[in-house]
Amino acid sequence: MTDTTLAGPAPGLNESRTDLVAEFVVTSPDYYRSQFTKIGGRAGFTWTFNWIAALLGPVWLGMRGLWNWALPFVVLEGFAIIQIARGLFGDLGAEARERIAAVEGTLNLRREQLEAAISKNAANVDVFRRNVDSLEAAIDGYRQEALAAEASAIWVAAFGIALLAAAKLAQGAVANQVLEKRFSDWLSDRTIASGLTPFRTGLSILFMAIVAGVGAVHFSAPGAIPYLAEFPTDPNYRLKSIEIVEGFIDWLKLASVWFFDNVTFVIRIVLDSLELIFVETPWMIIGSFIVLLTGLTAGPRTALWSGAFLAYMGLLGFWEKAMTTLALLGTAALISIALGIPLGMFCARRPRFYAVVRPIMDFMQTMPAFVFMIPVIAFFGVGKPAAIVITMIFGGTPVVRLTVLGLRGVPETIREAAIAYGASKWYLLTKVDLPLAAPSILAGVNQTIMLSLAMVVVASLIGAKGLGEDVLEALTYASVGHGILAGFAILFCAMILDRVVQGKRA
Repeated sequence: MTDTTLAGPAPGLNESRTDLVAEFVVTSPDYYRSQFTKIGGRAGFTWTFNWIAALLGPVWLGMRGLWNWALPFVVLEGFAIIQIARGLFGDLGAEARERIAAVEGTLNLRREQLEAAISKNAANVDVFRRNVDSLEAAIDGYRQEALAAEASAIWVAAFGIALLAAAKLAQGAVANQVLEKRFSDWLSDRTIASGLTPFRTGLSILFMAIVAGVGAVHFSAPGAIPYLAEFPTDPNYRLKSIEIVEGFIDWLKLASVWFFDNVTFVIRIVLDSLELIFVETPWMIIGSFIVLLTGLTAGPRTALWSGAFLAYMGLLGFWEKAMTTLALLGTAALISIALGIPLGMFCARRPRFYAVVRPIMDFMQTMPAFVFMIPVIAFFGVGKPAAIVITMIFGGTPVVRLTVLGLRGVPETIREAAIAYGASKWYLLTKVDLPLAAPSILAGVNQTIMLSLAMVVVASLIGAKGLGEDVLEALTYASVGHGILAGFAILFCAMILDRVVQGKRA
């Protein structure tokens, strides 16, 4: 075996890697090639130090497109620079002196009251004297606090310097490591950012200047630039926006009154039917039906627990309100499921349509309930229909999402085999897609019911009856025992519904 054979890879491979490294880093290719070779030749962490990265800090990381590393170091270095500016140029005792000025105004008033009481030989002279003494002691304490804060300025600056130095050392130590990892990823995916671009360079410098420079000015000299403390705005902007929104709501109410009346009519039909079943029907019939249904779906043990939960609600006087809650919840859940499953089936095979529907569902789930409660009240008023609409908005999206997920998860090989045997679209949907997607769809139904039940307290704010009303009353009057007992009743309703929907799979 010759020395040439022992020398390593063929020259062509070396030249190829050299060119690739040069294309990736643009600057100092020989340095980075040697560092990448050193790092790649060993398992685990390999010590290297990049002085340019240490000097430029987050700017270097941003220039290289390593923003997941740049952002934490921006925060770290920005905080360190702010501490240095506060220690060297800031007035650390300013806050204590402001408190002294505020207390001195009160102290002067109390001294005048004390002098007047002494001149009149009033009975409350001792009270005013104690007030004056306590205020003078408070001022002395604030003065000591101001002096201590001013004396600590050098230590604040020293801490900032030490923190900045540690951040620089850390960045210099990890720079070559993370860049070599980015190079390895770039070799298999050329869409990853590489080289140096004016845009990334300018963005990195600008971002670091804003964080460190503006932060240092604001914290070292508070109030020097008013726009740094408060966003520049005009109250008329908000007033005008309020007028526009209210005008739009008024127009929409007039233009769509027929639509909201029809929605209310449908909700009323379903709600009245369920209230007739749950509230008006004798408790023995409903109780035995729920226990039997639980036993058939989840087993006899769960049926016993279901009976115990129902006994708890009956013995403590929550029966009627629990049934009212189930009627409200059932109305919202039934309408949500009746609309959600077909919508999910339609979206599952139409990605473009689902791309439009998904942001709407994101909005419905992320918007706080108290926010979308306002327009719902404007359109439906207060009462049970508005509470059901709010519950549907909050809890109706999981069944759509999980129906889409379940249908998209049906293996294409099974669908192709069914089509090859001559399956029609209806047969494919009812005998292949829906049975295989059933676990996901049932999970969506379960989540819709659970989220709807979570809205019972919020719905009680706008006139919905039920167990949420008891919890709201307990919060209003700080009745801890009443609130806890009502809360357990809501919990037991949720557990019964969960076991009925999940069945023996739970």
